[in-house]
Amino acid sequence: MPERRVTVASKVGLHARPAALLAKAAAGQPVKVTIRKDDGQPVEAASVLGLMTLGAMHGDEVVLSADGEGADAALEAIAEIIATDLDEG
Repeated sequence: MPERRVTVASKVGLHARPAALLAKAAAGQPVKVTIRKDDGQPVEAASVLGLMTLGAMHGDEVVLSADGEGADAALEAIAEIIATDLDEG
């Protein structure tokens, strides 16, 4: 299963607006994408509630995982969003 490590760029972490944008993008992927911190339990990246309970803050490293056809492209797309400061409207 492909994995991708990425650092959270948003100053508020994966909360509120950044979580909503990330969940929407993850839901649009052809494969299920999960996200976790360190050795924590993975949550679905398409779940705003899951993302918020993850507790990923600015500067934290998260691990994305996906499996199936298109997994690498999905991970790339989601990693790009996490690595972008989404706090600005």
